[in-house]
Amino acid sequence: MANKTDYKNIWVYIETECGQAKPVGHELLNPARKLADEKQCQLIAVVIGKDVEEVAKTAISYGADSAILVDGPEYEYYTTDAFAGAMEQLIGKYKPETVIIGATNNGRDMGPRVSCNLKTGLTADCTDLAIDEETGNIAWTRPTFGGNLMATIMCPDHRPQMGTVRPGVFKKGAFDEGKTGEIVKEDIHIAESDIRTKLIERVKEVAEAVNLEEAEIIITGGRGVGSAEGFKTLQELADELDATVGCSRAVVDAGWMPHAYQVGQSGKTVAPKLYIACGVSGAIQHVAGMSGSDYIVAINKDEDAPIFDVADFGIVGNLFEVLPVLTEQIKKQRA
Repeated sequence: MANKTDYKNIWVYIETECGQAKPVGHELLNPARKLADEKQCQLIAVVIGKDVEEVAKTAISYGADSAILVDGPEYEYYTTDAFAGAMEQLIGKYKPETVIIGATNNGRDMGPRVSCNLKTGLTADCTDLAIDEETGNIAWTRPTFGGNLMATIMCPDHRPQMGTVRPGVFKKGAFDEGKTGEIVKEDIHIAESDIRTKLIERVKEVAEAVNLEEAEIIITGGRGVGSAEGFKTLQELADELDATVGCSRAVVDAGWMPHAYQVGQSGKTVAPKLYIACGVSGAIQHVAGMSGSDYIVAINKDEDAPIFDVADFGIVGNLFEVLPVLTEQIKKQRA
């Protein structure tokens, strides 16, 4: 293994799908830019896909100093063997000190494969990034014990330091169309015989249709909604606000809504401009997934519910009495 001092710079993997960047890559460039400035090193975006040169240019506009581009037909759709193989070759050649990957389904698959093959550590599902003052190592923070504690993990002996970070935890930085940087094209191809899985068909599931991470307004229902039928009242308000409906874990456990709608520690992490929590108690596991919202409005008939501790505005009352009035008022305003 090479000496630790041989490794330098911070990489952010920009995940693509059908030639487009997934938002999490652009989100991660924001905290990574601050880390790179603090460590006085380069921030490099890594793009793997088919026909994705524009994605590399956009990553530079979002803060990367430069980009490494791997483009080929075998990267049109994600496969573990092709993408992990390409990433391993890149890391072997350039030796980045830190590699940050979005904790999407694909990122959670690729990250551990790469770290295992490179015999280094990976901290999964992080919600914060910092630099340890004493050692200069990346301090990866993630929830543990069901979200009841936050653990800070470091990888002192092996390089690169690797971690996956949840989508929605960080907001995108400013987009600078005039920013320029070098795009290094690497000609890496994985033989078809080395790719052990093949995409037969893509089926758009409800999980893809529910885009909570990108929603600007989310109306979430908790156990207090009472039934699957009760969510119709939330949907009526959502329709008026062009909002997305979400739910808490208790709702999924009760079978009222699919898991794709769940916000919280074991669901999606979101940071909308407006988050309206209806009948949500405010357990720490739920709050971990939505505390980054710009404004939080809580509606709950229990005035002592923990959700009011994190809310900017609180309404104590029956949500089935409050929401119809709210919906009607918004209709009038829009008219």
